[in-house]
Amino acid sequence: MYPDNNPLVLAGRASHRRFGMARYQQTYEYHRAVIHPPQFEPQHYKYLDLRPASGALGAELFGLDLNTLSEPAFRELEAALVDHIVLFIRDQALSPQALRDFGARLGTLVRYPTSEPMSGYPEITEFRSTPDTVFNFGGPWHTDSMFLERPPKFTILHNTECPKVGGDTSFTNLYLAWDTLPEELRDKVDGKLAINSSALAYVGLPKGPDRDKVPVKYQPASSEAWQREVAHPVARTHPETRRKALYVSHSYTARFSDMTQAESLPIIKQLHDHAVQPNFTCRFRWQEGTLAIWDNRCCMHFPHNDYAGQVRAMRRVIVEGERPV
Repeated sequence: MYPDNNPLVLAGRASHRRFGMARYQQTYEYHRAVIHPPQFEPQHYKYLDLRPASGALGAELFGLDLNTLSEPAFRELEAALVDHIVLFIRDQALSPQALRDFGARLGTLVRYPTSEPMSGYPEITEFRSTPDTVFNFGGPWHTDSMFLERPPKFTILHNTECPKVGGDTSFTNLYLAWDTLPEELRDKVDGKLAINSSALAYVGLPKGPDRDKVPVKYQPASSEAWQREVAHPVARTHPETRRKALYVSHSYTARFSDMTQAESLPIIKQLHDHAVQPNFTCRFRWQEGTLAIWDNRCCMHFPHNDYAGQVRAMRRVIVEGERPV
């Protein structure tokens, strides 16, 4: 503790008197409280035991076996997915065929174009981190496959091996991100189209010998899969809720259609940083046998890469969506 007559203390007091309360430059920001209403007032379900995971999004379902899920229970699950954006269902013993069959109940399954599929199951992407794996599958915050003309509406991910610690996945609510954008920024991007590119995703992959330290086998650089570009709205309207959601991702959004990449990047960064603020998120801890389903039309996700030296294995299917509007 400095004595009261210390020169540093006296100088600080003089500065404070001179500049009033603006003694220091603000380096943080307070955020207004946000809620996603279905988290606080879930529907009353006959066949689902549903418990919200956070105030922003996400819910766990208990007591289900997806191998024998009845049609009425499945219809309630679909409704819960629209409301809560991401659902988590533990203790699911699913063969690859059963995972594919369940996914097909939600729509047309799409083969993921940029990596090799699971042997014998072209719609399933299987990725397995070993103790030697350095980079995980998925990388930064993103919403899946935005470079497709009809990006997936749902992603289904089933854990088959789980690390003792780490490997969580975080999700963020893009309805909230759009609704709370500063008015000036929202007016600047509302109605804009963004160019989403698989080439941008390829640039972000590990380079050189590190390319082998990933849990999947990617298609070669010459593959058509890495040459895809498509324009989608910066704010897309969900076809069921009719709400707008921010639809921009560091992994795929290269630029705005009427701007260069250099002009676009500062705005893309603003949008991204806003979208992933903690108040919009939930973080989920996996267990072996857990299955998650999420709606790519209104959320992003982030796979935490904090389980080095452990094994983490997943099987994934994606369900074709509509062209964003």
